[in-house]
Amino acid sequence: MNKNTTKFDNILSTSPFYGHVNHEPDSSKEQQRNTPEKSMPFSDQIGNYQRNKGIPNGAFLHSKVYIIGSGIGGMATAYYFIRDGHIPAENIIFLEQLQIEGGSLDGAGNPQEGYIIRGGREMDMTYENLWDMFQDIPALELPPPYSVLDEYRLINDNDSNYSKARLIHNQGKVQDFSKFGLTKKDQLAIIKLLLKKKEDLDDLTIDDYFSESFLKSNFWTFWRTMFAFENWHSLLELKLYMHRFLHAIDGLNDLSSLVFPKYNQYDTFVTPLRNFLKEKGVKIRFDTLVKDLDIHSNTGGKIVQALIVDKDGEENKIPVTKDDYVIVTTGSMTEDTFYGNNDTSPVIALDNSQSGQSAGWKLWRNLAAKSSIFGKPEKFCSNIEQSCWESVTLTCRPSAFVEKLKEYAVNDPYSGKTVTGGIITITDSNWLMSFTCNRQPHFPEQPDDVLVIWVYSLFMDKEGNYIKKTMPKCTGNEILTELCYHVGIIDQAENVIKNTIVRTAFMPYITSMFMPRAKDDRPRVVPEGCKNLGLIGQFVETNNDVVFTMESSVRTARIAVYELLNLNKQVPDINPLQYDIRHLLKAARTLNDDKPFLGEGLLRKFLKGTYFEHILPTGGEEEGEHESFVTEQINKVKEWLKGIRI
Repeated sequence: MNKNTTKFDNILSTSPFYGHVNHEPDSSKEQQRNTPEKSMPFSDQIGNYQRNKGIPNGAFLHSKVYIIGSGIGGMATAYYFIRDGHIPAENIIFLEQLQIEGGSLDGAGNPQEGYIIRGGREMDMTYENLWDMFQDIPALELPPPYSVLDEYRLINDNDSNYSKARLIHNQGKVQDFSKFGLTKKDQLAIIKLLLKKKEDLDDLTIDDYFSESFLKSNFWTFWRTMFAFENWHSLLELKLYMHRFLHAIDGLNDLSSLVFPKYNQYDTFVTPLRNFLKEKGVKIRFDTLVKDLDIHSNTGGKIVQALIVDKDGEENKIPVTKDDYVIVTTGSMTEDTFYGNNDTSPVIALDNSQSGQSAGWKLWRNLAAKSSIFGKPEKFCSNIEQSCWESVTLTCRPSAFVEKLKEYAVNDPYSGKTVTGGIITITDSNWLMSFTCNRQPHFPEQPDDVLVIWVYSLFMDKEGNYIKKTMPKCTGNEILTELCYHVGIIDQAENVIKNTIVRTAFMPYITSMFMPRAKDDRPRVVPEGCKNLGLIGQFVETNNDVVFTMESSVRTARIAVYELLNLNKQVPDINPLQYDIRHLLKAARTLNDDKPFLGEGLLRKFLKGTYFEHILPTGGEEEGEHESFVTEQINKVKEWLKGIRI
């Protein structure tokens, strides 16, 4: 027994639960019933009771932890090894192929050469694992004892996020974005998808399932541009997203359900977390490529015995004992990024015959070649045309574009408050171009007269409406000209170009995690039989969470630590709002463009004046024609019953 728990030995030594914890409970399969065999919280029973510290079963003072990749998943792994595993921070070593930590959470540049952010993060209040970690990470700008979470709440609690120009068309005119525009058939298709079992959706695409009317609806425009879904992406992942964000569906059109950081993703999250880990004593080795793992297998399981490393062009082995741990980030969204600027387009020297061969994918491929338990990376990195898009970062001095931006902004762009409230999508753009201006300054040292704006497109293989080229073949100035055309200031494009620095980024694998998949294509966080190896990031399997979020990376990190150390603590499943009748009723009405859903009138009559009346969505007392008919029939039955004498 652990020396810390000696006072509890009489309980722990006879417990059928201690040391046999399901570290990743699954709410989609659990019937929530209290029984003598149920000692821990239900799978998605979040809250303060889950904040206990999971006391390790043994001491790990001499265990080393090698974390391959220093993205948010890797950094979160280090945090949980320290906080919940009690492993000394100086025993934790990052091996990073790049020269900077943060992985895909980047943000860099200056006003002279231009800033660049390859992507951004639309955040949600239900990211339980992310906020569990950042509630303990010292704030970037607030003094002690405040945390990153405290800073985040201070901003978002006092500066509401919403859009007043979610859609534009006809060269800059704001388009009505109040309605989803779903037919009854398409609403029913969404409901049927929510009811389907996950196992029935292997390798299906979105356009395998939905009709043309759905794919042309405002709902799909909102959804696909907010989350970067394409019609050929995984239907299973779309289903998981719909469950995950069901509570936010009524804020989908105006983006009022989102919360955003004060600064870019690197300064907001990576900088304070990196500082915390370094102060604790965590080590990081840059320019170090881990090419493969030496894994020994026998009847007892699989043990990593060495890391095969390339450092400064020399290959060597780092020995690993059975008491050490290895954590691998599988795959990479931003691997092989190609860059351009005002005068150049990205030089894309990669095709499907070469894809998935670079460092960010090679290690996973080498693991998969050893055993099927490590998944099938080729399902995700072998079709660049369907997993790529290009983003653009604009560093803007005052110009005609900045003046046009003010017409779409919730607040003055220079006020420090919410600007566009999220992306503005140009619905008649051949590229399906979107742009956003987050709170400014977007970088802590950004000058007062500079704005940083982010642009991306989903249909890059199409010719532009004004510039007759596909987006990847365009220079930054040509992309800027196309944007000027769509916001109705093409006659002032020269002024905009003169005052704007453009940096472009073509990312071959940016939505590769959305590619159609089947069971076992992605490995589990701790693959079957592995004793000292965990896999994290966007390309591993969890029960119900989605990908392409910081939360999913942190979740996989936490599961890896709890499972490998066999902590007496669980990682709660996703927030259970999908099972909340209030959100289900709200979603039904929202999908119907805020008109009564079938049966709503009867439900209102039944609950009116009761304790549960408030669970109904706001929107009036009107009834549909069908409901009036049903009410009439019920009244007839009541009158008939009155005539019966017993």
